[in-house]
Amino acid sequence: MNVTGGKVAVVAIGRNEGDRLAQCLGSVMAIGTPAVYVDSGSTDSSVALARGAGIDVVELDGRIPFTAARARNEGFEHLRQLAPDLSYIQFVDGDCEIVAGWIEKAVAFLDSHRDVAVVCGRLRERYPERSIYNRVCDIEWDRPVGETHACGGNALMRVDAFERAGRYRADLTSGEEPELCKRLRATGWRVWRLDAEMALHDAAMMRFGQWWWRAVRTGYGFAQHAYLFRTPSQRWGCLRAWLWGVWLPLACLAFGVVLGPWGWASWLIYPLRWLRQTLRTPGPLSRRSLSALFQLVSAFPESWGQVKFMHERFLGRQARLIEYK
Repeated sequence: MNVTGGKVAVVAIGRNEGDRLAQCLGSVMAIGTPAVYVDSGSTDSSVALARGAGIDVVELDGRIPFTAARARNEGFEHLRQLAPDLSYIQFVDGDCEIVAGWIEKAVAFLDSHRDVAVVCGRLRERYPERSIYNRVCDIEWDRPVGETHACGGNALMRVDAFERAGRYRADLTSGEEPELCKRLRATGWRVWRLDAEMALHDAAMMRFGQWWWRAVRTGYGFAQHAYLFRTPSQRWGCLRAWLWGVWLPLACLAFGVVLGPWGWASWLIYPLRWLRQTLRTPGPLSRRSLSALFQLVSAFPESWGQVKFMHERFLGRQARLIEYK
């Protein structure tokens, strides 16, 4: 039953999500609102699964590079044709399951806060115990509630605000949500994170290589944003990765070769940074230390992601989807 008065529709996006997509679409159907699934070139049974569930499907043209931003925009456009009087649009990634009751809480909040354009809630990792990489994701999802600068891929948005802002920037490989939220905030809208369960996420990261490519994508996004928007925060993200992932390792190596044992001691800067970050972060010690460790190590794949972006820019290639699953 549609408990939102026909004001809401859902756009789910995915690529080769398998069983995760089945759980996602099951949660979407339970809401009882209009919905569309946008597929980015899946080679599994994702499209057949969605159609078999009775959900409208948009298959993206593979001649244009796939991005999550492009998928969400095309899904939104499809729903606007089906239901032109929508007030809100819920975006959900195909590896996430919307928690029962979330839509009602989010709609009620937007109804009573006319200056808020985007609302999100708590995102939890479904199986944090299955791998250390899933656990790191679960830590990442834990963000302060209240007014915030940006949402993630799963969020409920006000349709008129989304359209006036120009929708997502479709050519962004990652970080399309903060970029959109920045444009919304620049025109007076606010973004809010509720203290309410929103969705379960299944990262399904069991191998180091998966985590590595996920971090490569982050670094690629930093470089792309710095190139396009030249904002101080994006530039710092790039410089941080280069400092800890390239320049300092080369300097420590040179010190070791030239100065011997005292030079090799320069590598202690890494455990010292890990300790500093652990002490500065609130929360249980095990959680703080794990988060600090992966923040430290992430500089290496993130710097590689920036190299990848610069290489593609040099060759004149369009940005393309970087997958880790």
